[in-house]
Amino acid sequence: MTNATEVKAEKPRRRLLILLPLIVFGALALLFVTRLIEGDPSRVPSVLIGRAVPKFDLPPLDGLVRDGARVPGLATADLQVGKVMLVNVWASWCVPCRQEHPLLTELARDPRVTVVGINYKDSPENARRFLGALGNPFARVGADTSGRTGIDWGVYGVPETFVVAGDGTIRHKHIGPLTSEAIATTLEKAIAEAAALKH
Repeated sequence: MTNATEVKAEKPRRRLLILLPLIVFGALALLFVTRLIEGDPSRVPSVLIGRAVPKFDLPPLDGLVRDGARVPGLATADLQVGKVMLVNVWASWCVPCRQEHPLLTELARDPRVTVVGINYKDSPENARRFLGALGNPFARVGADTSGRTGIDWGVYGVPETFVVAGDGTIRHKHIGPLTSEAIATTLEKAIAEAAALKH
């Protein structure tokens, strides 16, 4: 037979056992939210920096025409031509892609670089409509309908932009939409460094 003191001592223990899962869950939720707010995927270094672009061969975006000619697809060999290439991974369903598009159009006018695109997990009709409405800054567009090439490039999500030197090595990766600030600082520096490399 238990006495009154043991009964009183057991009640707080029961409450603690009931509250313990809630306290643990609350702590984990707080940690998750903190990391989500503080987390900046653009700070995650790419293992591909300084390495050759992955082997890939993407077909052209079906029906895409620029200046009266069919826009060609994109393959590894197209990025090893002795010129700095800006590879933009994009999709018509991507809202930030729409936001950065005017900046890509400006970059396409820069004689130091050629802007090319990888259309990621998109339908040709939607991709053509997107470029038809906003303009086509891409000299080449490869259709990555399965997303396999994006995986090989280490793409976390669209948009992402890579600076590729003339020898086909990846010199810089920008995660997320391009901004005027990012172009003026990190991207300009990466383009200049890639252009200065001897091939």
